[in-house]
Amino acid sequence: MDRDLTKYAIIVAGGKGVRMGGETPKQFLPLGGKPVLMRTMERFVDAEPTVRIFLVLPENQMEAWQRLCVRHKFHIQHTVVEGGATRFHSVKNGVRAIEEINKLQPSERAIVAIHDGVRPFVSADVIRRCFDVADLTGSAVPVIPVHETLRQIKQKSDGADANYSKTVDRNRFRLVQTPQTFRLSLLSEAFQQMYEKKFTDDAAVVEAIGEDVSLIEGNRENIKLTTPFDLLVAEALLQNDC
Repeated sequence: MDRDLTKYAIIVAGGKGVRMGGETPKQFLPLGGKPVLMRTMERFVDAEPTVRIFLVLPENQMEAWQRLCVRHKFHIQHTVVEGGATRFHSVKNGVRAIEEINKLQPSERAIVAIHDGVRPFVSADVIRRCFDVADLTGSAVPVIPVHETLRQIKQKSDGADANYSKTVDRNRFRLVQTPQTFRLSLLSEAFQQMYEKKFTDDAAVVEAIGEDVSLIEGNRENIKLTTPFDLLVAEALLQNDC
């Protein structure tokens, strides 16, 4: 183990479950008898036993999470951080919490993986490579190829779709996953910016300060659970030990 390298994970879990069609937040839904979020956190500890986990939750979900931890005898050590109005603000809160810890236990090589709480099938290999590449280059973002045909739709100035579209070269595009992983020093600088709507993921925030991001190959099973269909796929993946 590299004793000079400190590894953190920010698990972002702010979903409300609207697209799942129920009142239970999607990260708390059962997957093989255990909440999705717990399975996600277990993936990180299994891949990197020394990782320090910071779980970002809406304030109104913290009590429910504590009850779930007791019910399922979930003992993975983690720090709960209150989320914000957007993903940007939630991740920012997580980064600030890590900065405070890092001040008490300084590490010049602190790496932070930011992961969606509803991606419970990220592989151990992807997690490890994200940390390794981010340590070398400053960043690591897992991506997978686009396997279906893509069409670009032309839009009118008012935003309505025009009767025009064209096929684009899918080989020039990639689907982005998490954990998006960066040096803590880079995140600290990036999240000093004001929020912009274009910040749809953490890589966009880092790119906005003029930094390039390194891409690595993700794993196709690393799907984000947002709909009832996704849960069906997830149960099948779980049965196949993915």
